[in-house]
Amino acid sequence: MSAPAAPDPYHRLREEAAAGRLEEVVVALPDLQGRLQGSRLSVPYFLDEIAGRGFGACLYLLATDVEMNTGPGYAIDAWRAGFGDFVLHPDPATVRFPPWEPGTALVLADAAWPDGEPVAVAPRRMLREQLDRLAGAGLTAWAGTELEFLVFEESPAAAHDRRYHGLRPATRHNADYALQGLAGLEPLARRIRREMTAAGLVMETARAEVHPGQYEIVFRYAEAMATCDNHVFFKTGVKQIAEQEGRAVTFMAKYDEGEGNSCHVHLSLRSADGDPVLADPAAPDGMSPLMRHFVAGQLACLADFTLLMAPNINSYKRLRPGAFAPTGIAWGRDNRTCPVRVVGSGLSLRIEHRVPGGDANPYLAVAAALAAGRWGIEHQLPLPAEYTGNALADTGVARLPATLAEALHRWERSEIAAKVFGPAVVAHYARAARAELEAHEAAVTDWERMRGFERL
Repeated sequence: MSAPAAPDPYHRLREEAAAGRLEEVVVALPDLQGRLQGSRLSVPYFLDEIAGRGFGACLYLLATDVEMNTGPGYAIDAWRAGFGDFVLHPDPATVRFPPWEPGTALVLADAAWPDGEPVAVAPRRMLREQLDRLAGAGLTAWAGTELEFLVFEESPAAAHDRRYHGLRPATRHNADYALQGLAGLEPLARRIRREMTAAGLVMETARAEVHPGQYEIVFRYAEAMATCDNHVFFKTGVKQIAEQEGRAVTFMAKYDEGEGNSCHVHLSLRSADGDPVLADPAAPDGMSPLMRHFVAGQLACLADFTLLMAPNINSYKRLRPGAFAPTGIAWGRDNRTCPVRVVGSGLSLRIEHRVPGGDANPYLAVAAALAAGRWGIEHQLPLPAEYTGNALADTGVARLPATLAEALHRWERSEIAAKVFGPAVVAHYARAARAELEAHEAAVTDWERMRGFERL
């Protein structure tokens, strides 16, 4: 008797196409900034050819700055390689049907070289590498992200024409936890919530935040890769839905002098059987030895890995004293002034990583936190005493890098980063940071004109 045929991972695509409800498939790659880059394919072409062998895309997609500029110094040198292709292999587990794009399916892909070798610097691959190493130790990682964004009354085109100056937030004042005064925000937020749920994301909470026009939607935690896939799908969808509604949104870490956009990352570990391993009911603090090492690893690696959580010049405008974002390196139980907050109890015991902002690439941020935790576990690092005061104000606490240049310096010289990510990955993301710094140093800002146009 022959073995039963393997299930078709794309059966839903075939059903939707046969019913006349599907016109095209978007194959998308998360880039260095966590944005989705890709192409639209006809359904027959995707199903008959691309689903099995992959789709060629220019290799420079993983070696550019935010302006899509590339150059030497990356591990992928697009010029030297003649702007050739790598191969995007679709992951059927990521198929989504965005309600805001009827007739369209989206599938995320992994980049590989023509010989089949994975592209090591791809963000999704970097996270997969950390998850595989955890799996080798009998562990799985679960994550949740809390992503904030700002909504403005202007359309994206109008905001661009005004150079993003003088925009009107969708609420007039601090609306943190507010149930009133949200008339300018709630219709868009409701559509986002409804359509994300229809696309398969499981919403838990939603509320207005501190900065005028700021909003946060939290979706249920999941296996770490699935959470990051959901994150980039959500972020892309928010921008697309907002544009359809004639609203500009931003996820940048710090839009102005007000509250920044954060992306707090919740992490926990389980055994291969799915049992939580961070809690120990018999321990005085409820934490297992493994969790204590896991948290200690966060503190030991945080300064070296900050670049993966705060990748832009603007990221560090949020990580400043007085901005209610981490500046010191400490951990505390339910202490929001610490970059590593231990929260929950029993089966829900976890860490909340408070360094990443809304501009963070989720794959890199989660990979960094998992690599740090694994470092602590493998080296059985002792956990320092928890911090019980205001870690934002205590100048005696070791500090996070205060600028991108400082974070780059720590990253490039980190022996731990070279060991857990590899020298090529370190060099690649160092070049990405250097490209950001070079672009900033070449720019003449409004601040400079206002300060010096007449008076210098």
